[in-house]
Amino acid sequence: MRRRIAVLLMVVLAMQTVAACGSEKETAGGEAGKESASAQTQSSGSSVFTGELEQNVTIRVLENDTAISKGYFDELITAFNEEYAEYGITAVDANMDQYLDLANDGPYGYGPDVLYQANDIIMQYATGKHIYPLPVEQMECYSQIPQTAWAAYQTVVDGTTYTCGVPVNVQAPMLFYRTDLLPEDWESEWDDNENQIPDMVENWTDMYEYSISRHAEDSSRYGYMKSLYDVYFSSGFLFTYGGYVFGDNNTNPEDIGFAAGEAEKGAQVLLQLAGVMNEECIDDTITTNAYSKLADGTYFATMSTPDVYSTFLGELQLAYESEGMSATEAEAAAKENLVMTTLPKLPESGDLTDENAECVDTKAMGGVNGYAVSAYTKAPNACLAFVEFATSYEMVAKRSEMLGIAPAREDAAEAAGGIAQMLYANLENGTTVLMPSVQEVSQIWTPAQTFFTDLAKDAFREEDEKKYTDLPSLKEGLEQVDTQIYDAIFTLK
Repeated sequence: MRRRIAVLLMVVLAMQTVAACGSEKETAGGEAGKESASAQTQSSGSSVFTGELEQNVTIRVLENDTAISKGYFDELITAFNEEYAEYGITAVDANMDQYLDLANDGPYGYGPDVLYQANDIIMQYATGKHIYPLPVEQMECYSQIPQTAWAAYQTVVDGTTYTCGVPVNVQAPMLFYRTDLLPEDWESEWDDNENQIPDMVENWTDMYEYSISRHAEDSSRYGYMKSLYDVYFSSGFLFTYGGYVFGDNNTNPEDIGFAAGEAEKGAQVLLQLAGVMNEECIDDTITTNAYSKLADGTYFATMSTPDVYSTFLGELQLAYESEGMSATEAEAAAKENLVMTTLPKLPESGDLTDENAECVDTKAMGGVNGYAVSAYTKAPNACLAFVEFATSYEMVAKRSEMLGIAPAREDAAEAAGGIAQMLYANLENGTTVLMPSVQEVSQIWTPAQTFFTDLAKDAFREEDEKKYTDLPSLKEGLEQVDTQIYDAIFTLK
């Protein structure tokens, strides 16, 4: 692997017209305060990636909290440090909040050298030239990752396309449920097409009906539960019926489309789903307690992302152990009963009570998590070596094995099989709609979150106080979201 990385590092790129050029900057790991940018940027046009590994340096890596807590990150840096011990290169945990603001902290030396984030976060830093464009076409992983994933990390400057991150895994909402919570008669009563898959996990209409049924039998238990305020998870319902974030494949922030097409049908579905939950769906309560509530049987199903599969599995194992199982038995039972699958289909009519409606695939807002190199690092070549190492087949496969992620690498996704391959396919066919990689995406969250929160509240308002009583009123609410986002980007900035 080291020889492969050495070849990569020998590539000299003329990319510095975009790479971290700016005024005063300070390198990661340095003292607080700003230094001249001359040491950081190569204004002469030569690349910072010279092919010479900096020796006896420590690079700080900002990783995902789950990867840290589940032990993957420790395995990664241990393996890397062994590989590069002869150069004195050591990777360590940056020991920072995973949502650290590199744009504000980096210039004062508080940022990491390498960061792992979602594409929408990383590409905000690209706009401000806080991260370096990378020689990705020379990397071993390049041919294994689909262009749709690479596109999430690309920016165009003066007609030239630069890639500022390396994809690691595809993120998209998934349905999590427990087979041991299915009704005993599900094969006769909840499998109309006799395909040995419960109807309620195949389509939202049956999930809605089952949620009503489960709660009616026991008021302390629920079917599907998810916080609706979460834009990442709720917006896919709008996308299914024609909504979108920005026009021109999420590159034109002047065209905002949360209300586009028949997106109000998706809002109606969310309103109906809120009606079979409790008021915890209004805020982030369900999001934070879903692990324990699925484990103790309060919830039958919820929605989350593949990278937290291991957390759900761990909670369920603990629940089984508390019921008297041995650790071995509990682990086996958890793996058998916890299912992570793609999202159920939606009724074309947008009405969950319409049992005769044709079903359509549910779209989802997705993302691509990956690595980027800070423009404030003192050791760009060592950082690039780390990124190459961390995105190798071996390490991505290990990450998939330990965390349940869906690899962006085709070879690792194929080896993982199952859900990983499904998510990879959804990325390719457009069912997974990637978050925009433009800076303006930061303005969508508050207006959309406010609407989804209000929508959830409406399910619990008195009849004469309800705001969203029909599709036109839902359409109007979504149009207000579009207006608020536009104003935040262009009028109020």
